[in-house]
Order: sequence, then C-alpha cells, then structure tokens
Amino acid sequence: MNNRVLIIVAGPPCTGKTTLAGKIAEKFNLLLLHKDGIKEPLMDSLGAENREESRKIGIATYKVLYRLFEAVMRTGNSLVIESNFYAEHDSDQLSSLIRKYGYTAIQIQCRTDGKVLFERYMERANSGDRHPGHFDLQYQHIESALMKGYTEPLKIDGQLIDLDTTDFAKIDYEKLYETIENAR
Repeated sequence: MNNRVLIIVAGPPCTGKTTLAGKIAEKFNLLLLHKDGIKEPLMDSLGAENREESRKIGIATYKVLYRLFEAVMRTGNSLVIESNFYAEHDSDQLSSLIRKYGYTAIQIQCRTDGKVLFERYMERANSGDRHPGHFDLQYQHIESALMKGYTEPLKIDGQLIDLDTTDFAKIDYEKLYETIENAR
C-alpha cells in the first residue's frame, strides 16, 4: 500500500463503522484511530454525570484524535480513522492534514436503512455494553438523523466509497478491499 493513504470510515452511529474500520486495518496491517477508543477511557477516568459533561469529553476527544491523526501523518504512515465525522465540522480540518502531509484519502461513507439503524441504536443503547457516559438512551436529539440513515460525506479530495451497511451479511469485503487497493 502507498505510504501515505488515509482511510476514513464515517457515517451515523450504529452503521458498523468501528467493526468495518477494524477489518480494514487488519487486512492492510494499518493503525486504527477511532473516537470511542479515546472517549471511553476518558469517561472511565473523568466520569460523565450528564449529557453536558459527556459532550465536553466528546469535544476533548476530537482534539486528542486530531492530534493523533497529525502525529501519525507526520511520519508518513498510512492509517485508518473512524468516527461519526460531519462534513460541516471535519472537512476543512481533514483536508488541511491531507494536503499538508501529501496523503491520498479514501472515504468510506456508511449508510443504513433508517428504520434498521434506529433499531440497532436502541438495541445497543439497551445492551449495557457501552459506557453509561454516552447517555445513549437520551436519543431524542439524534432520532431524526438516525431515521435518515446517513450523513453527508466529507468534502475532501479523494475517492468516496458509498457503502450500504443495512445487512452486514451482504457486504462484499473482498470487493471493498480490492477497491481500496486500487484507489491507492
């Protein structure tokens, strides 16, 4: 793989981003940096008694995440990054890093049927598997976004792969890996 490839896995919560990003990182032997990999330990250490505290930890998480992105990109190593990135907040910052360090970007935008996505979200929220500091059961502020099933892709240079993750069993990973390999 080219020495300077940034694979971005984005989309709404519960579209399978973290699992997908992990598979890609493993397949291509790349470092994976993802939001919850930072936010969870911060919540373990700092606690989050309410949504406002969780939001503050989320803001700090992104600041740390971007510092890590840049630290790795400065070395010229390819990497996989995953989060629920938003075009209006993240496009400029990621574009700047991509240009500054001469990376090729491959964006995988996950989308899922809205009803399926909402069901997944509720199942995860009720599972007890996530840190309570996420306040997943207080979902009303994102319900309409979940029902939409997708977020707008980042406005960055590079290849965009639109991936339907409604049915995980129907994802053709070999074709996806081939597309990533060919996009370098």
